[in-house]
Amino acid sequence: MATEGKNLSQYDKNTIPNAKDFRFGIVVSEWNEEITEGLFQGAFDAWIENNVKKENIVRWNVPGSFELIYGCKKMQESFEMLDAIVAVGNVIQGETKHFDFVCEGVTQGIKDLNVQSDIPVIFCVLTDNNIEQSRARSGGEHGNKGTEAAIAAIKMAQLRKDAKFYKG
Repeated sequence: MATEGKNLSQYDKNTIPNAKDFRFGIVVSEWNEEITEGLFQGAFDAWIENNVKKENIVRWNVPGSFELIYGCKKMQESFEMLDAIVAVGNVIQGETKHFDFVCEGVTQGIKDLNVQSDIPVIFCVLTDNNIEQSRARSGGEHGNKGTEAAIAAIKMAQLRKDAKFYKG
């Protein structure tokens, strides 16, 4: 596993851009709420720790991971002042191919949003074999993927800002 032996919550704060003026959106799936709320909390705490103001964080909920695409798209359209958006979901392997279809659809949909819009969307969707793996990655023994996604959002917000500067 890619996260084996790695804590997803660890980062070097000295390498993180100043986030005090950035604005972030976060779209959270209600499916597997125990996991997605843990991921949300990891992202929120990381933003606050990196000086993002609470009022500069917009949260929307959607029913499931597949709906993250539409939620993120509408957030991009509704809040053009956002610097990045994090899509938070959790899909756990079951006995049918539903897992494969949802994972593929969400991955491709979020990729499409990144290609089609100027506001980056960070993929924070756990796709695990069982609930124990999801718990380990949403605040458990492997840390919190939400923290990692928030840090990625800060870095992408800075990249977006820098790219606008160079464009003129």
